[in-house]
Amino acid sequence: MSQKIMAICDIEEGYAFRMAEYILEKVRLPYTLHLFTAASELEKFAMQEEIAVLLIAESALKLLKQEYIRKQVEQIFVLQESDHKEQEDLCYISKYQSPERVVQLIIESVADLGSWEAEETVKETAVKMIGMYSPVKRCLQTSFALSLGQILSKEHKVLYLNLETYAGFGGLLKREFDTDIVDAMFYFKSAREKLALRMSSIVQNVGGLDYIPPVQYSLGLKEVTGTQWMEFCQDVAAIGQYEFIILDLDEGVNGLYDLLKNCCKVYTITRDDSFAQAKMEQYEQILKFNGLEEIAQKTVKCRFPIFRELPAGLELMTHGELAAYARSIIKEDIYG
Repeated sequence: MSQKIMAICDIEEGYAFRMAEYILEKVRLPYTLHLFTAASELEKFAMQEEIAVLLIAESALKLLKQEYIRKQVEQIFVLQESDHKEQEDLCYISKYQSPERVVQLIIESVADLGSWEAEETVKETAVKMIGMYSPVKRCLQTSFALSLGQILSKEHKVLYLNLETYAGFGGLLKREFDTDIVDAMFYFKSAREKLALRMSSIVQNVGGLDYIPPVQYSLGLKEVTGTQWMEFCQDVAAIGQYEFIILDLDEGVNGLYDLLKNCCKVYTITRDDSFAQAKMEQYEQILKFNGLEEIAQKTVKCRFPIFRELPAGLELMTHGELAAYARSIIKEDIYG
């Protein structure tokens, strides 16, 4: 079965090329993409091929034979350039917003009609999972995970997943997220074939590191099993072609030990005070009692020195003393 076709048409060449580049690099749609910067070329193409989805600038649409192009295209999205819609039965999207938002609106509309189907099965990938977990709290675990991830992302495709119940990302980044990991897990569990299409609108980036926004309000992740988390990580890694996934974990994760068992390394931050030592001893006893020595064997205990200053924002985690520590871990432990 030949792959369906998506066409982009805009006489403003710079915009057309930027949109096509974004779709090809970030979204990985299950369509063959064709780009046109002249309405006449689109018409010639439509005489020979059926077009499933057409994204066309309002100015270009005016140059086409309307009745003919409507017969040749399953669904048309118009990039609105003026203040009014000339044809109310077409789907208009404001041209003057980010390519990410434009594509998100297209995906939502086509997926809701049930015609947007991923044709390729997501294949398992040899992603390396790095776990971050410590029974000791307020130990810079998230800061360390972000530093490690941002540094690794300079050379590799890396995804950061924070599965803490209260990650506080929205407050730290001073923004609200339209979607988060609850939405990603929903698509994985109920519409797995569409997860690849939704990922481009869910995944965010901070300091060069991709991440899925942590849970914000819902308790829906309590029902997710360890096996489901592992399958989810494999699917997401294959969709995004990630080489590493960094898991920022706490006790609230159902299937915590399943995830830790499947990590190539587990970094556990501890301190020298008596409370920290007591918690570590109890944690290690639990691993031993439950036959989870393999987690202990791949665990690297980290006792941080006193850092005089930490980065001012989450996008700056490659700078400073903590980043220097993370670089030494990467060089000596992960690469070594």
